[in-house]
Amino acid sequence: MSNDELNLRHITPAFRTFAGGDALRRFVKQLDRDGLTRAVIITVPAILEHQDAADHLRNALGDRLVGIFDGVVEHSPVPDVLAARDFLAEKQADVVVAVGGGSAVVTARAASILLAEGKDVRELCTQRAADGSLTSPKLSAPKLPQWVIPSTPTSAYAKAGAAVRDPETGDRLALFDPKIRAQGIVLDPVLAGTAPEGLVRSASLNVLSMAVEGLLSRTRDPLADALLAHALRAVKRWLPELKADPAATEPRLQLMLAALMSGQGSDSTGGGLAQALAHAVGPRSAAPNGVVEALLLPHSMRFVTDVVPDRFGLIGDVLRTVDSSAEVVVEAVEDLLAGFEVPTRLRDVSVQESALAEAADHARDDWFITAVPRVPNHEEILDLLRNAW
Repeated sequence: MSNDELNLRHITPAFRTFAGGDALRRFVKQLDRDGLTRAVIITVPAILEHQDAADHLRNALGDRLVGIFDGVVEHSPVPDVLAARDFLAEKQADVVVAVGGGSAVVTARAASILLAEGKDVRELCTQRAADGSLTSPKLSAPKLPQWVIPSTPTSAYAKAGAAVRDPETGDRLALFDPKIRAQGIVLDPVLAGTAPEGLVRSASLNVLSMAVEGLLSRTRDPLADALLAHALRAVKRWLPELKADPAATEPRLQLMLAALMSGQGSDSTGGGLAQALAHAVGPRSAAPNGVVEALLLPHSMRFVTDVVPDRFGLIGDVLRTVDSSAEVVVEAVEDLLAGFEVPTRLRDVSVQESALAEAADHARDDWFITAVPRVPNHEEILDLLRNAW
């Protein structure tokens, strides 16, 4: 087989997408078909403060709803995930419904993994082996089915992992289990309207960054490329529409679909350097994770120009650059991010220079860094962060 011959492995897990005014009704019918009668919602307090949305959700689920856990916290700290696990056990849930953004989705998944496996999170998380490689234990216990009713776009919809944060050490603990993938997503206009515009914007920047870095993968997968390219195209098109009319439903739903495509596409190509760095830097900043990731994106793109120069043309096609050279494409991405008012320096989002070394240490242990086409060492990570600072 020649080096130019296509050779890929692309898996499309079963996944249902319901969108529009009757999305919740279709979702409930699906629960009935699956024989699920004890639904627990995992969400943030802000969702329940929207009384119309909360009533809309409760009325749709009816007596299938046996409890609402509203203790989700940003970055999914371990103590709050353990509280969600205990709530699922107490309510004898047979289906978990994450309502909100990425933190709700991750908390719901992580709580379900911990409930099923019955072990400490550090026994179950991805760890560094003796040879220096990162390995994920095989988690064999059956998991509760998961559904997502989002209020923001997040690529977490379609993922098989959940990363929680140890607030005592700052460690990011990644849990991976294909059985915890969501059964589907419910794009409801009422729930979609509950998130502030700024939150939708920052989440969309994460979607954009993941799409760009997915397109810069070494993986040659036209199916993934199509998903990622359209996700990038959709964010470019619909984020300005959101700014022009923050209350409009259409931009929010379209950005959620972009998030789904970005998540599914990057599932095949792997994560990116900006994503791994943002996981480490984000909790040390004053900005949402999506903003930090977008800030770091041009730096991560330049880091891989020598190893995947041919992939920049895929991004250039979407952004309609004058040519497909790496520098021209990176500059086009910088212009796009400037239009979205993304800061250009880590110091502008309150990251202290003294925190960079520790962030570099944590980034090296991030699973996503293993998929980067040019895997950096500690000094290269630190240099990149210093340049961004």
